[in-house]
Amino acid sequence: MADEQDDINDDVSEDAPEDAAEDVDDLDDDGDEDDELDDDFDLSGVAPASAFYTAPEGYRSGFASFVGRPNAGKSTLTNALVGQKIVITSSKPQTTRNVVRGIVHREDAQLILVDTPGLHRPRTLLGERLNDLVRTTWAEVDVVACCFPANEKIGPGDRFLVTELAKVRRTIRIAVATKTDLVTPEQLGQHLLDIQKLGEETSTEWAEIVPVSAVSGDQVQLLADLLVGQMPEGPPLYPDGDLTDAPEEALAADLIREAALEGVRDELPHSIAVVVEEMGLREGRPDDKPLLVIVANLYVERDSQKGIMIGHKGSRLRSVGTVARKQIEALLGTPVYLDLQVKIAKDWQRDPRQLRKLGF
Repeated sequence: MADEQDDINDDVSEDAPEDAAEDVDDLDDDGDEDDELDDDFDLSGVAPASAFYTAPEGYRSGFASFVGRPNAGKSTLTNALVGQKIVITSSKPQTTRNVVRGIVHREDAQLILVDTPGLHRPRTLLGERLNDLVRTTWAEVDVVACCFPANEKIGPGDRFLVTELAKVRRTIRIAVATKTDLVTPEQLGQHLLDIQKLGEETSTEWAEIVPVSAVSGDQVQLLADLLVGQMPEGPPLYPDGDLTDAPEEALAADLIREAALEGVRDELPHSIAVVVEEMGLREGRPDDKPLLVIVANLYVERDSQKGIMIGHKGSRLRSVGTVARKQIEALLGTPVYLDLQVKIAKDWQRDPRQLRKLGF
């Protein structure tokens, strides 16, 4: 089976850079007018927990959203609290492009963590839509936890974010100093003072200010306790055992994009998008030897980017496929056959119709 799984890109040489022009994918093929951004975060779609479980007296459940500048540690913190990797992480900014809900199960509470893209000053239509997604989420959750990496000084990006957050009424705000394992106690103390000062200058009242390290686990449990304490009383919203409500296709696409992000030049990460075209168990295999077949397209914006992603004789694409396959197998618990191809969707970040086709 291993040979079958790793042989996912035998035909990669057919996708050589010189043939890239033939592989331009016209995503805008339906002739529709520009579509409006979907309301991706919709609490009406959450099933009442009473269908699954009778909560004890005093049980709490609710939604908390991690927000912050790009690469502030939001996704790593979400994974640490859930106890399993459900959100992709990368040193590249703007890794998260969708609202992903991670579910923390406790005897006294169910905490739904909403990981959002980093709020930033947008330069493309994609950036504007990601920011709209963040602001929509703020108004829907019970608590917003604003992340400030301890290894970076409070700057204009943080001030912009908190100023925007101050416009949202009724939502409880918590400040989280992330990445505390990267600084000295003296640096951390100054960072916490700067966070408090930022709140005062923007008329933002922090319900809590808590330092954490998702990498070392320091005070992660304390953060969970503080978030739960701000949740309203109510039954659980998801069945016991569910760790996320993200579709498996979306999780697989994100893990492929995470693998593709590593080692690429600074201008390329924003141009990468992944769409899972097919996903299902291969027919005719024994029940004790399942194989999940995933057919996915990795989109870039230009011919030169396609060549970078494929690499010499397909070496880089094979490496991306192998890393992604192992991550998907670890998450879903099933052997995976991954068929990964690189295609071009010219300037998709600025084209509303292509953004719609790519799921934004």
